[in-house]
Amino acid sequence: MPESPRYPIAIVRRLKPPAPARVGGRVVERREDGVRVRDVSGELFVAGPGAALGAWVVAEGTWNGERLEGRCRLLNAPRVPYPRPDGDAAWFADGRLERLRERAAMKQAVRDFFAQRAFLEVETPAMVPSPGLDLHLDAFEVQPGALGDGPRWLITSPEYQMKRVLAGGAARIVQIARCFRDGERGRHHEPEFTMVEWYRAFAGSAEVMRDTEQLVAHVARGTREGSTVIPARGTPVDVAPPWERLTVAEALERYAGKTLAALLPDEERFFRVWIEEVEPQLGRGRPVFVTHWPASMASLARLDPRDPSVADRFEAYVDGLELCNGFGELVDPVEQRDRLERDQRAREEAGKPAYPIDERFLGALEEGLPPCGGNALGFDRLVMLVLGAAHIEDVLALPSRRL
Repeated sequence: MPESPRYPIAIVRRLKPPAPARVGGRVVERREDGVRVRDVSGELFVAGPGAALGAWVVAEGTWNGERLEGRCRLLNAPRVPYPRPDGDAAWFADGRLERLRERAAMKQAVRDFFAQRAFLEVETPAMVPSPGLDLHLDAFEVQPGALGDGPRWLITSPEYQMKRVLAGGAARIVQIARCFRDGERGRHHEPEFTMVEWYRAFAGSAEVMRDTEQLVAHVARGTREGSTVIPARGTPVDVAPPWERLTVAEALERYAGKTLAALLPDEERFFRVWIEEVEPQLGRGRPVFVTHWPASMASLARLDPRDPSVADRFEAYVDGLELCNGFGELVDPVEQRDRLERDQRAREEAGKPAYPIDERFLGALEEGLPPCGGNALGFDRLVMLVLGAAHIEDVLALPSRRL
């Protein structure tokens, strides 16, 4: 086996010539007088005996400021024409590896942000006895009986299990979780995706909204050389706090000229107007938190104690794209059971699987969950917005359709 490369190509190109150098990479161009070799940091030309297009080589010689004068030692050569149009070499070209490096840096920035605020990073199971009962979310079932103790589903969110950790005494927790939702694939959706989810005891939605705007600004600054202006989906957005706050009723009137009372209780009509007329206008130039959702859309949020017709729930939008969904959390086990039973009936009436109720989750609420707020933020979407990517696949190593 040849010796390992001494330097990345980007470092070799900065050496003062003449300098001995050894690099490793792939041959991406062949010429009569040599080959062009690429690694993750860049490319350089190696003058002298080369190798086949697509071959992995170690090139060794003298760097003269323009090229490496030396030779290539073959490590491995492709057995098909290179690059294959549908192959991985072509897929990872055109900046994908650079985006993956930026994605990794953003994930580390998320971890640093929460560590600085004394959040405990936790990992909860991906296979659970109930994936939640939201009418609009469908789960992947694990092979029945695989564990010998009843059916399991892959999580659509780690919410139930994280709240059990919170009930166990952890005051601030965060998780970067892989989540799974059946039937979701598109420009902004993947059936398997990454969620940043966190919970604060002794807090509500106001504190969690502040976490959110500060987190996004922190990630943007680390990626965009200190700037909080991101390219988003084509219209630059300044994500510096504070973000705008707008109620659902105010958003409907401003962007659709309609009142909430006129659209409800017909939720199908509400969502049609919301998706077609309101959502595309939200968060242009500056992100916005949309608050005070109708009580019928509370999910696991508490009702606003000052106005029980609305829920203590918010969503954040950046350049027309929903980034997160957060709650002032419901801690009443009786009301939570009633909601879950209603959700079961709604799923049955819609012809969907009615997943079991998670009794251990309700047991945690019965033992006592502290007043708390939480948020679930789509990490892939955050990366898209910060990098200005048009499709979720642009920020993934291997999306589901390439498996």
